[in-house]
Amino acid sequence: MSSSWWWGRATGAVTKRQDENAAAVDLSFKSVALVVGSTGIVGTSLLDILPRHDTPGGPWKVYAVSRRPLPRWSRPPSPAVKYLHLDLADSAAVAEALTPLTDITHVFYAAWSNHPTEAENREANSAMLRSILSVVVASCPALVHVCLQTGRKHYVGPFDAIGKIPANDPPYTEDMPRLDHPNFYYDQEDVLFDEVSRRDGTVVSWSVHRPTTIFGFTARGAMNLVGSLCVYAAICRKEGATLRWPGSRVAWESFSDSSDADLIAEHEIWAALEPLAKNEAFNCSNGDVFKWKRLWPILADRFGVEWAGYEGEASRFRLAEVMADKEAVWEEIIKENELIVTKLEEVANWWFVDAMLGIEFEHLDSMNKSKEHGFLGFRNTVSSFKTWIHKMKVSKIVP
Repeated sequence: MSSSWWWGRATGAVTKRQDENAAAVDLSFKSVALVVGSTGIVGTSLLDILPRHDTPGGPWKVYAVSRRPLPRWSRPPSPAVKYLHLDLADSAAVAEALTPLTDITHVFYAAWSNHPTEAENREANSAMLRSILSVVVASCPALVHVCLQTGRKHYVGPFDAIGKIPANDPPYTEDMPRLDHPNFYYDQEDVLFDEVSRRDGTVVSWSVHRPTTIFGFTARGAMNLVGSLCVYAAICRKEGATLRWPGSRVAWESFSDSSDADLIAEHEIWAALEPLAKNEAFNCSNGDVFKWKRLWPILADRFGVEWAGYEGEASRFRLAEVMADKEAVWEEIIKENELIVTKLEEVANWWFVDAMLGIEFEHLDSMNKSKEHGFLGFRNTVSSFKTWIHKMKVSKIVP
């Protein structure tokens, strides 16, 4: 695979690609992707990148699976993409919909379902993945690879256990053992290994991808940190309030890393095609580090508000509490700025922001294994942050 593709995309120039898909479709397809979780933060990037004329392995045909229809703010879909609206918890419906799709060559699984307890997460998310793979592995003779996206919690534990259980020391590397604690990521890996091993005849390879905090675009995704921060800043501007840092001193002052959604998509496409990447797990971060104390003024500047950084433990607050009654404010912002009509709960996930910015320890990974296996993609995190704020604005999700 030519390295020029990775270097050419490393700037994350989202706006350049906005209208290219429709003109870039060749209806004689070389590869056929099943993208599960297609309206999520990485699924959105996969659907943007796979149909492009210069994407390795292409031309790609794409089956896009999501529980809900495309949001009303989405761009016109590429002719190469066919949408399937499925509840992955309904295994019978999944089997009925996917069994006829015998031409699938690659699976990109980037779906998840959030539940109150890790026991429920384990049961639900394992069942969802198995409902997909049990059908596709058996029904698709051309299937060659399955990409499973998990994440940083592989090394630190689920949300309710982070900081409370013994964890690996950063920087995290892929050869570190699993933690001695229940984790639905581990269960998903076991489902993946079990299902591909059931294949008779042609071997199906796999890869596991472990991003950290994702910077990307989806206007109703539970994991869109940048989008939620944009909404917070827009509400501050509307109310004439200071954009106050809600998180910890550690997150404010220490080094952090992130994963650009487009980079994750590129990483998964690379692993799906690269022989050296078969049957391996990979971290997937931008390849640099940043500090939130540098990004916070950028966010404030983009929305024209004053900002305040970490002001001590006595001043800490939770966005989930101070933003709890802002639905009417958001409605006014939409009307005044002629934005696409959304509900506040669609575009902001306050508990997730509190969890990400409230972290009390430094956590970084290593991208050495990916580089040693031939992946040369990277992102400048500051540029990535600016890019996705811009995408939220030009899409008329935020003012």
